[in-house]
Amino acid sequence: MKRRFFYCILVVFILLVGCSKDEEKARDNESKDSTVDEKTDLTEKSNNVYPLTGISTNEELNNRIVGVMVNNHSKARPQTGLSKADVVFEILAEGKITRFLALFQSEKPDVVGPVRSAREYYFELANGYNALYVYHGAANFVNDMIADRGIEHLNGSLYDNDGHLFKRASFRIAPHNSYLQFDAVYDVAKSKGYDVTAEYEPLPFLSKDEIANVSGESAQHVEIVYSNNAVMEIVEFDYDADSGKYTRYNDREKTVELETEEPIQVDNVFIVETPHEVIDDAGRRAVDIESGGNAYLIQKGKVQQVQWENRDGRIIPIKDGKPVGFVPGKTWINIIPDNPGIKSAVTVSN
Repeated sequence: MKRRFFYCILVVFILLVGCSKDEEKARDNESKDSTVDEKTDLTEKSNNVYPLTGISTNEELNNRIVGVMVNNHSKARPQTGLSKADVVFEILAEGKITRFLALFQSEKPDVVGPVRSAREYYFELANGYNALYVYHGAANFVNDMIADRGIEHLNGSLYDNDGHLFKRASFRIAPHNSYLQFDAVYDVAKSKGYDVTAEYEPLPFLSKDEIANVSGESAQHVEIVYSNNAVMEIVEFDYDADSGKYTRYNDREKTVELETEEPIQVDNVFIVETPHEVIDDAGRRAVDIESGGNAYLIQKGKVQQVQWENRDGRIIPIKDGKPVGFVPGKTWINIIPDNPGIKSAVTVSN
């Protein structure tokens, strides 16, 4: 009898402990759910959206976009600061070597570079986004165009190794060693009478529901060939389903930050084709960034065939006459020649 009574008491005790743990777990889950709801609610109630990434924030967003010419010669890799760029344009400079125009607004790196010289199509793109245009040197006729068209700019050749706006790195040789000290950009721009604040309309972005229903063919791997050489000037993007992002590669090597080896990952890969024309003996080009044409928009492991248009100076994807939204996050825009064109130079695979 006593033994039976003891077992009854023990069972009741175990049940009480179990109930207590279940209640504690339920409270924890409720607390976690509440925290998630608060974060979601905070995002939805955020008053501001970073114009180039579509990410919501409660911070004031009036810092002007800064567009920096970044070197992509093999002797300039790995670069510094690219992981902080909201949008990167990649276009051929001389020969089969590409160069970047990196647009910074939501994040401000300490250092960007190596910085290289200007081209007309790059400064016109920067101007279309109302960005301060930062470069290091240019042909005289290009500098004349920049001055004549009123492009607000900072030319590194005028501040070469001044230790404030630009510094030369000792571990690389010129012209692959000029680095922008980003913290000085706005101060130097103000000294030239430029505005360092601006208001921007956001690029088109997808909603959460639209992101979940992104359509298109599978695009796990993307390869862009800028040269007939089988191993040189090849750009690749590999999709990571866990993060929903694409990791960039150049000449079969992962693109990373120099100091941290952090990989360059983007949420959107936008490939557009347009006429290119070599205009001088140095191999400089004229690139049409106005007329529009065929394009691929690659996001969330899918590729869509779209058109591109220049609307108010900004290159955006278009389908059936309407803008197609980017996934909120970072975007890489590869502009390629229409000869051989997007179908020959780009391979998209599972």
